[in-house]
Amino acid sequence: MYNKTAHKKSARGTTAKHKLATATLLLTLTVLVTIFSGTTTSQAAQPWMQTEGRTTQPVGHYDFCKQYKKECSQTSRTEAPLQLTKDLWAKIIQVNAQVNTAILPRTDMEMWGKEEVWSYPTQSGIQYGDCEDYVLLKRRMLINAGFPVNTLLITVVRQQNGEGHAVLTVRTDRGDFILDNLEDSVKIWNQTSYTYLKRQSARHSGQWVDIRHAPELLISSIATSALGN
Repeated sequence: MYNKTAHKKSARGTTAKHKLATATLLLTLTVLVTIFSGTTTSQAAQPWMQTEGRTTQPVGHYDFCKQYKKECSQTSRTEAPLQLTKDLWAKIIQVNAQVNTAILPRTDMEMWGKEEVWSYPTQSGIQYGDCEDYVLLKRRMLINAGFPVNTLLITVVRQQNGEGHAVLTVRTDRGDFILDNLEDSVKIWNQTSYTYLKRQSARHSGQWVDIRHAPELLISSIATSALGN
């Protein structure tokens, strides 16, 4: 699951430290005002994804769970979203920019010689990763920062070019926000160009649910076939 255009991100024109500092400052200033001012747009009418019943687990996540069993057996009695504060928002922005800067994009085939290997991008001592590897690291860092597990959900999407992709959804009381290795800004889900297919269950980290995209009420019927699961 990889977009070849992601290789363009490896040609960075600034140092990692400068980019991280600049990204964190600019994104925080430009987005914080909108989120915490209470303003809305027509797109913000559906700030949260609508999920349906359980669906198939991506094969890469299934294999990942065999190695990291504890990470796939986390349960929650509630689906309550994160109560977003300015400090938590700043942390989200920082982690997204930090991981996007530190990890260089590589396909699973380039790293492992096969497709759909979900792994932490530093486990081999080399900071390379595919899209889902960025997601795993961001999720771990936010959990370690105190974010509730049930608000950090690995999510599978389809890009406009038809390719599959993985992002991290952060569920908050102000909407579902997307952390993406192809985008340094953190956007609410319905302001991205993706078609959302499925994501981890907020109740059980080893289970997945279909996503019903508001403009496409039948999206759950194509979610499985689109990814071959």
